[in-house]
Amino acid sequence: MRLARTALLFCLPASLALGIAGAAQAGTVTVSTNQEDRFTDAGTTPWQREANLRQLSEYLQGLGTQYLAPDRILTVELLDVDLAGEVKPIRSRGFDTRFVRGNADWPRIVVRYSLKSADGQVLKSGEETVADMDYLHHVAGYRTTASLPYEKRMLERWFKARFVSASD
Repeated sequence: MRLARTALLFCLPASLALGIAGAAQAGTVTVSTNQEDRFTDAGTTPWQREANLRQLSEYLQGLGTQYLAPDRILTVELLDVDLAGEVKPIRSRGFDTRFVRGNADWPRIVVRYSLKSADGQVLKSGEETVADMDYLHHVAGYRTTASLPYEKRMLERWFKARFVSASD
């Protein structure tokens, strides 16, 4: 038993160091927002906007860790966010609820991005509107309990299309 604890004490720092080294090998994504209170629909209250924008930022950073080459640096600015669905007040319950119907309520995010190599050379840059007009017809969205499933799936498809290729 003592030997097992001693081995664990020596293995734990080594495994943590490997985990940190593995994380350092991934590409970097920096996400910023400006004037989020002017976004079309990032949430109905300031704390909802903050939480939703934080989740989208963290999700994009995770995509960078997962898909970008180690020597790539991606800067993304969220210029506008319009979440899937519409918010309707439920007066009997005293709070607002987001309804998704699949009409003209698809998710839309306007982004400005710049992908650079480690030496600072700009590889790709642009500004575009990322949208998924068919968001309710993807099976994965119906079964998830995670927040912002339509937006996250849309961003992942966009991310892979723009930044994941055999040449990068």
